[in-house]
Amino acid sequence: MTDNYDFLFKFLVIGSAGTGKSCLLYQFIENKFKKDSTHTIGVEFGSKFVNIGGQKVKLQIWDTAGQERFRSVTRSYYRGAAGALLVYDISSRETYNALAKWLSDARTLASSNIVVVLVGNKKDLESEREVTFLEASRFAQDNDLLFLETSALTGENVEETFLKCARIILSKIETGELDPERMGSGIQYGSQRPRSLSTNNRINSSCNC
Repeated sequence: MTDNYDFLFKFLVIGSAGTGKSCLLYQFIENKFKKDSTHTIGVEFGSKFVNIGGQKVKLQIWDTAGQERFRSVTRSYYRGAAGALLVYDISSRETYNALAKWLSDARTLASSNIVVVLVGNKKDLESEREVTFLEASRFAQDNDLLFLETSALTGENVEETFLKCARIILSKIETGELDPERMGSGIQYGSQRPRSLSTNNRINSSCNC
């Protein structure tokens, strides 16, 4: 039987290897930490239903490999993505320095309108921090990104990160900036036609996040 939902959003989780992308996805979907996680080979997939402003949204999430040798494979999955989590490890300066390259790929290969949230993962490793919150905040501001720090280990801010991205996409549908009817938008109407969207304030206040 077909699942009932108002919208489907295609998401990407991108960033360098070892930043905890697969663990973030697993924590979001299963509400627990993924032990003995190995590097993703190619692409992994997950999905989850969320309620935002009275709309039932299915998030279709593609977790891409961070190793350079898989980039030719993973780039094909960028096409038609509505949102992306751009992940770095707060305890690894190297993963932070690579952010501009990943962001460029997302905006070039997916869409210039893709909604991107910058995610500083492994917040639980505060004693090993190499990237300050302020520094990452400035990068996010300069590149028009939302920014949160998360911990896939403890679950801190993990759900909030996915929901913030989805909430912005829904708001942009409401204002006409994003059109679900447009090919490659990364957005589809669900099996139940969407109820009329209300104001942004209602979306923000009603979101279960």
